[in-house]
Amino acid sequence: MTRALFSRIAQGLVVLGIAFTLSFVLVQLMPGDAVMIRFLNPDMGMTPEDIARIRAFYGSDAPVLVQYVNSAFAVLKGDFGYSVQSGMPVLTELATNLPPTLRLAGLAVLAAIVLALLIAFAATLAPFLWLRRLLSSLPALMISVPVFWVGIMLIQIVSFRLGWVPVINPGPWQKLILPVLAISLPIAAPLAQILLRNIEAVEARPFVAVARAKGASRFRVIVTHVLKNAALPTLAIAGVLLGELIAGAVVTETVFGLNGLGRLAERSVRTQDIAVLQAIVLISAFAFVIISLAVDLIALAIDPRLRRREGALA
Repeated sequence: MTRALFSRIAQGLVVLGIAFTLSFVLVQLMPGDAVMIRFLNPDMGMTPEDIARIRAFYGSDAPVLVQYVNSAFAVLKGDFGYSVQSGMPVLTELATNLPPTLRLAGLAVLAAIVLALLIAFAATLAPFLWLRRLLSSLPALMISVPVFWVGIMLIQIVSFRLGWVPVINPGPWQKLILPVLAISLPIAAPLAQILLRNIEAVEARPFVAVARAKGASRFRVIVTHVLKNAALPTLAIAGVLLGELIAGAVVTETVFGLNGLGRLAERSVRTQDIAVLQAIVLISAFAFVIISLAVDLIALAIDPRLRRREGALA
């Protein structure tokens, strides 16, 4: 178990290093310059000498390799630099925008899990064959719908036509209802799809037939015996799917006009704010590494076969 933990931590550090390098290279390949975008406006009255001093302050006048090395060492010390657009430290920007995104993402994860379980149970236990087939086809439909379209449709139907959730001056929790639904649907759909397949596979095993022969109802067998075994493969996929939360947050926060990491990322891409972009990429990669590590540890704790295999590899 300890060897597996250290191995996954080492893999996570490699992922973070690759994410930092790729983000730096991709940002450097973008045309334009954040300092020029921000300060070249003639209305600001900046002279070429002023702009040169600003470029020197942000380090954008140095060779690319020097910028990479300086950025890497600064990040290792916990210094993400300053935002060109706001002039504030990047950590201050993140401290302001990260909590709303974490709240939105956390609620979306809970909603996705609940929705996936409801679809899987309903499609498995529905009394009619046509209803089971209809419910089983829902995840495929949910996957095919883009997040931005879901958000727009929710606003049009739930807010404008039905009037259930206000879009003008909503309460602190009311404004999260529609964004949570918009993000959770693309995550819940594949989870439900995989869970359904795993339930069908586990139900065909001999121990399920033995439990049914002892008089247990199908609902009890599924909850007590089948769900635990079917959840393990689903858990592994869930760790990958949760990485979509940041991408979903960028679109959803823009559609619903929410402040958060998504809106900050959109603004940083538009203005080529390199320091902020790199920090957002690293946070996203770090979240993905932590989620993957947590999923692996939960799987090891639940399944003794994985612990024995890790022990044999050690």
